[in-house]
Amino acid sequence: MIDKISSWKFVEEYALEPAHISAARHHAEQLGVESVTVATGNQLALVAAIARAKNIVEAGTGAGVSSLWLLSASKDSVLTTIDNEPEYQNVARKNFTQANIPASRLRVINGKAKAVMGNMADGGYDMVFLDIEPNDLEELLPTAVNLLRPAGVLVIAHALWRDRVPNPTLRDDETSALRAMLRNFEDSEGFIASVSMVGDGLAVIAKA
Repeated sequence: MIDKISSWKFVEEYALEPAHISAARHHAEQLGVESVTVATGNQLALVAAIARAKNIVEAGTGAGVSSLWLLSASKDSVLTTIDNEPEYQNVARKNFTQANIPASRLRVINGKAKAVMGNMADGGYDMVFLDIEPNDLEELLPTAVNLLRPAGVLVIAHALWRDRVPNPTLRDDETSALRAMLRNFEDSEGFIASVSMVGDGLAVIAKA
């Protein structure tokens, strides 16, 4: 039988993190902010590169670790990143500056994701990344999907929620919310959905 734990560990350790993103990760740890794993960040960059994503939206800036991974996929992509924690975004801005990210490639917006995204142009974005509380997903998903152009990609962090989602006996609100999200795209026409085991699970949904 295949040793899934060893395989997962191998995948998590496969990617190398650029120095400027490692520095941002260190600042996130000092702040007490959970960041995506290196493997997850690497996969975000891969999805952005494959999708040739030029206009990207991120809900959940944190200290900017995932933002920097997303921006690493292209030299001319533009990221709009949203968070309602000013302290986190202040650290993220410093990390962006230290990474020499031009201001023209960034829009850092403080506020509630649904309110901010609700004022953005429908069909105007190539990729949307959600790193938010599971219980907020149901409310935010329709808005996030509307932002995507045809063939755009929606990516959702924590899709396996501490390995709880695969266990049907676990029915807490957060686990149930993520199961509902996955079921929503599983049988939905107009989408192709997949779940990767990197980090805490990464849902990748392509819009037809």
